Amino acid sequence: MAALAGAVLLAALLPATGRAARGADLACDLAVGLLFFLYGARLSARETVAGLRHLRLHGLVLVCTFVVFPLFGVATAILTPVPLTEQVRAGVLFLCLVPSTVQSSVALTGAARGNVPAAICAGTYSSLAGLVLTPLLAAWLLGARAALSADGLVRICAQLLAPFVVGQLLRPWIGAFLSRHRRVLTPVDRGSILLVVYTAFSSAVEQGIWHTVTPTVLLGLAAVLVLLLATTLACAALGVRLLGLDRASGIAAVLCGSQKSLAGGLPMATVLFGPQAGLLVLPLMMYHQLQLVVGTLLAGRWARSATDGPTAPAVEEEAVGTARASPELA
Repeated sequence: MAALAGAVLLAALLPATGRAARGADLACDLAVGLLFFLYGARLSARETVAGLRHLRLHGLVLVCTFVVFPLFGVATAILTPVPLTEQVRAGVLFLCLVPSTVQSSVALTGAARGNVPAAICAGTYSSLAGLVLTPLLAAWLLGARAALSADGLVRICAQLLAPFVVGQLLRPWIGAFLSRHRRVLTPVDRGSILLVVYTAFSSAVEQGIWHTVTPTVLLGLAAVLVLLLATTLACAALGVRLLGLDRASGIAAVLCGSQKSLAGGLPMATVLFGPQAGLLVLPLMMYHQLQLVVGTLLAGRWARSATDGPTAPAVEEEAVGTARASPELA
């Protein structure tokens, strides 16, 4: 969180301009390719296939991520009474189209004593689906903002799909090495994301972002994001009850179904929106911080109640309770 805030602050004080901006854009493109190459190289096809036995859980997560979230995003863009600019509304809608996250969902599921293997697979399936669905949904719902022309498709394939496929093909030779040196490569992941943030916000600063995003707009955006997280938590928890998932799987479904991937969403935004990405990813960055705080509180409550052996309905009650309390938290 501190590093992300520092990248935004650096872009505000020392934005990349002129030749430096062109160099930063090139470095950003390379960083995005590296991120998706590493995603592909780390993804175990065997584990992915093995996770198919949790079909109800994965179906719930995919429905929450690519159906429920987009519906709420469209409703927010049309009906929200709080003062948001057109670009910020578009950013909220883009946030709703991003796939679920793997890292934080798995960490929080483990802390809550939930079904960690199911969370890994659910986040992985969501990320894979997002490679295709996020650009298509963005082109449909955001129109001209998303560059899904023929050139845009080529760029998406070159920067996202091609590195991912190459990583998958090379996994038999480099997968074990990457697994052994995961801690060493973590700064590469995070450094790439910080570079994307700095580049995007440098462009936004050049376009006058601070004249557009006033304190009133930020407060309105925070209120919308709190409501969005509370609603999706409640919907995911309701799905757990309707599908009759056990406690451990219910925890994984609620956490995976309510979270969004900053690591996946930021690179996609730079490819889809180009210079406009800075302002459009602001809601995603704010939602990322909010989901970590609320998810940590949920995980702690579920971990403390694990000895009592709550059932799936109890998971729903915990999620809805924290969802209702999230406005006070924010």
